[in-house]
Parts: sequence; structure tokens; C-alpha cells
Amino acid sequence: MTAPHDDENFNNSSNPSFNDVLDARLTRRHALRVSVGTAGAAVLGSFPLASCGGGSDPAAAPAPAPAPAAATAISLSFPAVAKSMADAVAVPTGYTATVLYAMGDPLTAATAEFMNDGTDTGFDNRAGDHHDGMEYFGLNAAGTARDVAGSERGLLAMNHEALTDQFLHAAGTTANPRPAAEADKEIPAHGVSVVEVRKVNGKFAYQKGSAFNRRVTPATPLQINGPARGNALMKTKFSTAGTDGRGTINNCGTGYTPWGTFVTGEENWSGYFRRGDDELVRGGVTSRSNVSLARYGRAKNSASRHGWETAGADDKYARWDITQTGVSTDGTDDYRNELNTFGYIVEIDPYDKNVAVRKRTALGRFAHESAAFSKLVAGKPLAVYMGDDSRGEYIYKFVSTANWVAADASPANRITTGDKYLDSGKLYVAKYSADGTGQWIELNIADISIANYATYDFADQADVLVNARLAADAVGATKMDRPEWCAVHPVTGEVYYTLTNNSNRKVEPASSSQMAVDAANPRSYTDAPTAAASPGNVNGHIIRMKEGSGDAAALSFTWDVYLFGAQADADLAKVNLSALTADQDFSSPDGLWFSPKTGLCFIQTDDGAYTDVTNCMMLIGKPGAVGDGTTPTLSYTKGDGSTVTVQTRMGAKPTTDTLRRFLVGPKDCEITGISETPDGRTLFVNVQHPGETISKANVTDPTKYLSHWPGNAGYGAGGANARPRSATIVITRNDGGLIGGDGTVVLNSY
Repeated sequence: MTAPHDDENFNNSSNPSFNDVLDARLTRRHALRVSVGTAGAAVLGSFPLASCGGGSDPAAAPAPAPAPAAATAISLSFPAVAKSMADAVAVPTGYTATVLYAMGDPLTAATAEFMNDGTDTGFDNRAGDHHDGMEYFGLNAAGTARDVAGSERGLLAMNHEALTDQFLHAAGTTANPRPAAEADKEIPAHGVSVVEVRKVNGKFAYQKGSAFNRRVTPATPLQINGPARGNALMKTKFSTAGTDGRGTINNCGTGYTPWGTFVTGEENWSGYFRRGDDELVRGGVTSRSNVSLARYGRAKNSASRHGWETAGADDKYARWDITQTGVSTDGTDDYRNELNTFGYIVEIDPYDKNVAVRKRTALGRFAHESAAFSKLVAGKPLAVYMGDDSRGEYIYKFVSTANWVAADASPANRITTGDKYLDSGKLYVAKYSADGTGQWIELNIADISIANYATYDFADQADVLVNARLAADAVGATKMDRPEWCAVHPVTGEVYYTLTNNSNRKVEPASSSQMAVDAANPRSYTDAPTAAASPGNVNGHIIRMKEGSGDAAALSFTWDVYLFGAQADADLAKVNLSALTADQDFSSPDGLWFSPKTGLCFIQTDDGAYTDVTNCMMLIGKPGAVGDGTTPTLSYTKGDGSTVTVQTRMGAKPTTDTLRRFLVGPKDCEITGISETPDGRTLFVNVQHPGETISKANVTDPTKYLSHWPGNAGYGAGGANARPRSATIVITRNDGGLIGGDGTVVLNSY
């Protein structure tokens, strides 16, 4: 999700940014060709890869087996959807999209239908707000147990990232001090839903009253797992042992574990907490506590986003104030350490309400987006790829201590299988080099750069993980432009990251907060509604990486830029480097996902720069491979008349056969969250915060709403004048075919 707080920069380290290290000429390239005989083989991805290029390429692998003669390459099988500013969801001709599950929908038989007038309560048993990342978990026909192939019945586990809070209340929100009744509605509207969906008369519907339905909210008791469990940094008034916590919040991207559980990332969580002026009582500005809090965006006198701490004296409100007020030396008499219990990958078993939710501290603490798992190889460790979504932050991966055992794909106990793979391992951060290669650097207190870091005195390895940003600073990781979602291609194992945008990318930086154009971020330009005096890389791009040794535990990688977002009629030499056409152009890539059935890449947008032309959208592409493109040079004229040239490394330009727009959403929305049934014939997509731009003064006047979706599409209460609601849509092909493509998977360079 793009929001004002996503653009904040709390990284004041001297580490190089991408623009600092990527100014050398990048000339080495290679093409990867993989042939797969069946779509099922795309899931297994078990045959060799070949790199065609210079013999010095460290990522080269044995030649592939010959492609089966009968194989037909997967092809995009839908007509491109035109850009749109209508208050509706547009999908290609030959497809149907219907609303499935919207904010406020009841999950139990005893919960009243949603009135959608601001009077509804009971969000512990309703769909939360701001639907985001989502995964589908199959059920058997009887609806009693897991079935990995279950495409007629299943569970959707989804995030509820944030709020359009004005619409939750009849007359909008009340200023601080917040009424308890408003806080009690807003808090549980965050978190996670698990909801059963089932085909009824050939169409999916959500099952109100299913025994599987539940909410995990910011108040749900859960377990702290991994190296930080019981650490001094985790001790609070609620859990004096530092072993337990309450809830999860600001959940953005997701992941599907190889053993069948749901993982969700806590993204912009720090802004929910107030901090007063306790800098001196915490030991002064250079103390460990103060350095950590500042690095994570909670310097002294930081206001909270919703003011829940003002709603009353009850502990459920007091926990949102992290000001040190107690006299204990360990933090067990206040909530000074509460912030340390947020910022993790959280694991939930969607099939079992009776097992404790886990926060996986071994995977580090930062503004987590999604968690993408590497291709599985029996007898080798698995990796989890993650990004830290703030300007100037880093890209990470976790590598498990345990080697993968194939039988763990269907374990007797899913959550303890998560304990096995996610509670012990090594956390790495990425460092990029100018020649198109890079290194994974382990974050370990045994590293002298961490042990002797002058800015922060790490106490132990748990401290390194809780303060992963500071550890990454210490080892000189490469600053990146807000890494959003990541995804792993099911055949090649290459890792893709969306870098949504950066308005501070300049040809002539005027301050230390601005970044110069460079090889990996070569563009600085204007785009409506951006002011002409404020150029930057406002449309974003997608970076991809290939592990150097071809396995998850590799310590090196190669990289390039897969796609540059741009308007189709923008300058081809300086802005529209990927030569996008009107059927492909996009801005601000955010959500990112590969279909395990077809290998197609789905790109979702969360944009503020292109909304004068179109609402946010989703595209489908046939990806190439790292090194399949060119190294164009851009030239800029500075104010003094001198010339700045920048050469970049980019992937092959897409064609109409390799990238098309598939969906456009309603007004003022973000398209985010995606999953499909195992047969690849039903797609679930989330539409977040349509019509979110609303003031309190306009809440009671429907004529002032920017959107009335999905009420104007016939879903729920309110009709054409309805308050807008985040919702999940279900998309099918009218002929029952695979979503997006036909044929089998034959991946070539493009």
C-alpha cells in the first residue's frame, strides 16, 4: 500500500544507495531458455537451466533437456483492457468478475448483515477493511480437511491492512480523545480474515457461518517464536517473560508456505504507536533504546495514526503508547517495548483455530511486505525472500537451517513444521554491485562490522534480528527505493521485486534527501499530476535477481530491471524505456505474483501519479530472464548546460504477446492481493480502499463520494449511493479455461 508514511526515510546511515553503486557500464548479458512439457512441470521446476552467454557468467548451469516436440508455448489469450476512469471493475471480453467478500460481511450466522451506514459493530466477526494480500487453501469436497488440489471449495486467508476510517462511523471519526466505541470498531477492522469459499451452482460464494471462518486481529493472543522469544527486548506488561504478544497489524503482502500455512507481513506498524518525550529517561539520544526507536520511525514526541491510546485507561488502549512511564529496569511495568513485538512475518494455520499464531523473529524485523519461498529441492535449505517497504531500505532473504524434506509438504502438524523451518536459520541482506552482480551478507553478531558498530551496541543475536535495519546499516547493505512485493518464478527460481516509485530521484539533487539519477534508477521526469518543478522517477520499476549458484543458499546473484513503468506516449529515450504501448502502460507497480499453474506474472498497481489518466490496474506478462535485454544510455542537460549520461541494465522490451493489461479497478482504489484455485481456472483479486479520499465533512453526503463501488455493482446495502467498500472479486473465463493464457509453459528470453 502506498501512503504518506511509506515515503518517510528513517535510514540515515552512510551506506550507498542503488544510485551510488550502479554507475559503471554494464555490458554482460545472457539469455535463459527453459522448456517445460506440461503446466504441472512448472510447479515442480525440477529440470536444469542454461545460461547462454559469456563463459565467465558465474550463474551458468548445464544445458537443458530437449523440449518435447508437442509442447505449445503458453500464450496470453485475452484482449487487452483499455485504461479507464469509470467507477467499475473492467476485465477482458470473455471473462466475468463478480464480488465475493466485502468489508463488513458477517462471518458467523449470529452476526447481522452489514448495513454500510457507519452504525455497524462487531468487526471481530466481520470482514475487516482494506483487503490486501491473499492466499487460497484447498478443501476436500466434504469441507472437512485440507486438499491441495481442491478447486471447488477452499479457504481464503487475507490481510486487512488499514482503514478508510471515516466510512466506519456514521458521521466520520472523532478527534482525540477518541471515543472508546470508535476505537473498538477500528482496532479489529485490521488484521486477517480466514473465510470459506465454495462453488455453488457453478459460482463461488463465501460461506457465512463456516466453522473455518475467523478473524485474527490486533488483539488476538499469539506466540513469539524464534531467537527473540524471551529476549529482554520483548518483555512487556502483558508478557513479562517476553514470550507472548497481542495481535498483528498493518498486514500487507502474504506468502503460502510449502507445508500449507499462511504467512503475512507486518508493514507500516510503527505509526500506530504514540511516543512522548521520554528520551532522557531512556538514557539519552545515543542510548540503544533511543537509537532503535529513531531508526524505526518513533523518535520522541511521535503521534499515533489513530489515537487509540486516548480512548481510555483500559490496557487494550494503553498498549498503543510506548512512552516509558514505569520504574522497572526490564520494561515489565509499561509498554516501552511493545514496538519490538511488531514488524515480523506472522504464520497462521488457516485450517486450525486451536494452534497458536506465531511471529517468526528469525526472519527479521522491518516493514515487511510479502514473503516469497524459493523453489524446493529435497536435501537443501529453503529461502524466504522479503523486502522492507520504506525509502532507502533493504532487500533480505532468510535461509533455513533445516534441509527440505519432501514429506513435509503434507505434515501431520503444519504449525510445528513452520517451527522447524522458520525458527532457525540465517538472515541475509543484499548488496548490489555496479557490474550487475551482488552479494548476500549474513546479519550475524559474529561479524565484526556488527559487533563493533559505532552507532548501535548490539547485545546478542536476537538484538540483531529485532534491529535488522541497524544490522544491515552496519554491514553496508545497498539502500533501495521502497522494495514492495516480491515473487519467485516457479520454473526459473528468479526473484522479482517491485520498486513502486521515487519522487526524489533528481538529475541535480538539491539536498541530501534527494537521489541522483544512476544506472539502476536512471529516470527523472515529470508526470501529471506531479508538478513540473518536482521531477522524479514517479512511475517505478521492477527489479529481478538470479541466484548465482542456482540454489536458495547462494551468496551471490545477478540482477537487472525487468520493466520500467511509464505512460505510453512518454519519451522513449528517457522515460518509457520499456517501450510500453497503450495496452501495457502502467505506473507504480506494487503487488506481484506468479501463477504456479501457468508461470504467468501478475503485476498490480498502487498509483498516485497516473490517476489523471486511469484507475489502478493489473497486468499479466510472460517474463523473460535476467540478462535478456540491453544497456541503453540516457542523456540529461543540467542547469549549467553540462550533460549527464546514465547507462542502465534492463530486460528485453515487452511485446503485445508478452505483456497486456488484464484489469482496471474502480475509482480511487488500489489493486492488491491475488490468488487462484489449484486448477488455474478461478482467480481471486482484492480491490482496496475505493473512494478512500473523503473528509469528515463529506461523509454524510453521498454526492461527494469519489466511488460507490461495489454497491453500484449490486453488491450489499446502499445501491448507487453506497459507501465504498474494499472487496474481493472472483474472476473466471466464460469458456472455463485457464486464467490469462493457453498452452503449456515454454519459457524463452523475449
